[in-house]
Amino acid sequence: MENLLLLIFVGFIFYMLNRGYKPSDYQNIQINTKQVLKGNLEDHEGGLLIALMAKVAKADGQVCELEAEILSHTFTDISSHFENNEEIREKLKNIYSQELKSFDNTIEVAQKYLKLTSRDYTKRLKVMEYLLNLAFIDADFSKTEFMIIEDISNSLEIKRSDLERLIAQFEQFYAQAKNNKINSLENAYKVLGASKDNSDSEIKKIYRKLVRENHPDIIMGQGAKQSIIDQATAKLQEINEAYEIIKKERK
Repeated sequence: MENLLLLIFVGFIFYMLNRGYKPSDYQNIQINTKQVLKGNLEDHEGGLLIALMAKVAKADGQVCELEAEILSHTFTDISSHFENNEEIREKLKNIYSQELKSFDNTIEVAQKYLKLTSRDYTKRLKVMEYLLNLAFIDADFSKTEFMIIEDISNSLEIKRSDLERLIAQFEQFYAQAKNNKINSLENAYKVLGASKDNSDSEIKKIYRKLVRENHPDIIMGQGAKQSIIDQATAKLQEINEAYEIIKKERK
């Protein structure tokens, strides 16, 4: 199965998470100031988002390398808005690990998130897009993933038409990506700028460097036009597919 990536722009996600809230709303992520955590991180918007991500990841049954990369970026992005960012990052990782254990409280977590964002439908819709990105990251949207996404969507009071539209967009994107797949090991090495003589660790290092260079979040932060961001997203798909071909060949 092809393992392709469509990165939803993390920087924009966290702008949306902060949109329309006063600094006194300490349970919401604040972008322009370093936040001091008050209360439990589990009840904070950042902690709830991580918990929802864990539910989607659990539905898949496994965490692929690119999914792990997105999770790592998300832990870093959320924690960067707190004064004690390293401590917060570890707590977010612990929340993720804990929430992976069961689906039982999925609706409860989503309802808590709804309560914090009840006045901003656009924000919740963007979160659904982010969660769908995780669900589709391995190019296989399973029945279990759909059920969890549907439960979260209903609990966040997302319109059915909006959910179906987002799912259709992802399905179309991955269908088109299959038509542009890399079809040889030689081409895969060319895409990464690597060779068969590179060790596994060297290949992994090259791959991660390319992911960082083509991360849409970073490119968007540089003020690039949407066309450039789209090109970076397409390049990431190609990089990821090349890396997967090389990994399979070396097993």
